[in-house]
Amino acid sequence: MLKRLAIAVLLVGSGLVAGFVLTGRTRPAADGVADQPEVTTTARQPAMTVTAGQQAPPETLAPRLAGLPDLTGVAAQAVKGVVNISAVQLLQRRVPSPFESDPLFGPFFSDPDLFGQRSRRELSLGSGVIVSSDGYVITNNHVVGQNVSEVTVSFGDKRELPAQIVGLDRVTDLALLKIEGTNLPTISWGDSTSLKVGEWVLAIGSPFQLNQTVTLGIVSALGRANMGFAEYENFIQTDAAINPGNSGGALVDARGQLVGINTGILSQSGGYQGVGFAVPSELARHVIDDLIKYGEVRRGSFGYIEVEPVTTLVASRVGLQDTGGAIVTGMYRTSQAYGAGMRPGDVVLSVNGQKVLDPGHLVRLVADTPIGSTARVTVARNGRTLELRVPIVQQQEISR
Repeated sequence: MLKRLAIAVLLVGSGLVAGFVLTGRTRPAADGVADQPEVTTTARQPAMTVTAGQQAPPETLAPRLAGLPDLTGVAAQAVKGVVNISAVQLLQRRVPSPFESDPLFGPFFSDPDLFGQRSRRELSLGSGVIVSSDGYVITNNHVVGQNVSEVTVSFGDKRELPAQIVGLDRVTDLALLKIEGTNLPTISWGDSTSLKVGEWVLAIGSPFQLNQTVTLGIVSALGRANMGFAEYENFIQTDAAINPGNSGGALVDARGQLVGINTGILSQSGGYQGVGFAVPSELARHVIDDLIKYGEVRRGSFGYIEVEPVTTLVASRVGLQDTGGAIVTGMYRTSQAYGAGMRPGDVVLSVNGQKVLDPGHLVRLVADTPIGSTARVTVARNGRTLELRVPIVQQQEISR
């Protein structure tokens, strides 16, 4: 019996010793990984510990900001030249007949002017840019509107000045105002023709009546047309946030120069969705120069013609390889184009050697051709090309 007890004690003791040995030789897997030699490269930054409540030193944030421009100085200067525009419009609304829906008396009181008209005041709000120190302010035509009774320009320091309308241009959706003042803050003109896609720009204006709001983005595209905002379209597209109230405000490049006048947005919600459009400064300068000199914008014209896009079917019928150009679908016999030999069915391919991309592009090319000159116009007809010489007249001179 004693012998068996001794053997049992010996076996238990051996098991305990073996357990201690195995436990001493094994560790958690995490410890095993941590013991592996650390792989380092020359680009790796030394580790840094920041305790709760502490902020990381400024130098540690620098890599995150690499490549982003510092536009604080540009914004601080440019906002001084952007103002808020408020315009009061008088809208006429006819007074409805009380018998309008009456089957017995309605026919006797159907004259829409029988009960007169009622005037209603409507306030339009937007933005504007001071482009001369003596008080010329450019904005959008739709900000000012029609039948305006008064226009007020508000500055960032809460000053308000009455403005006079120098001229309106519905074709480009631009308007020019004049306020009395000297040494007013301005934004200098930039060259929109040198803009490149991807370039940084600032949109400055008064969205939702929030004066001197600055948003940052890039030039998303150039030469956008057929957007439905105006008749003459050659927009700069940007993803800088543009919202209702930004209309007429400034699009400024990284040098603080005015490269565009913010005009409209494409949106399903009515607010910012990253697709905004601005009239290029090159076009805006031409418009305001004409408004100052003549009170209107003078543009070239062929006379009255109707044009539409070239479809694949039309291109094949006239022997073209692509759908560029604009097909003439109608015209007046008194037009200069008809007198020069252009006919319905012709596809206009180029004007003065510049290829026509689409109907909107043709309108811009002709409008920019000097009045009184003669344009060389290439058209495709029945599988062959013809060169016509079309006199350019002012649009207001067009007759039927």
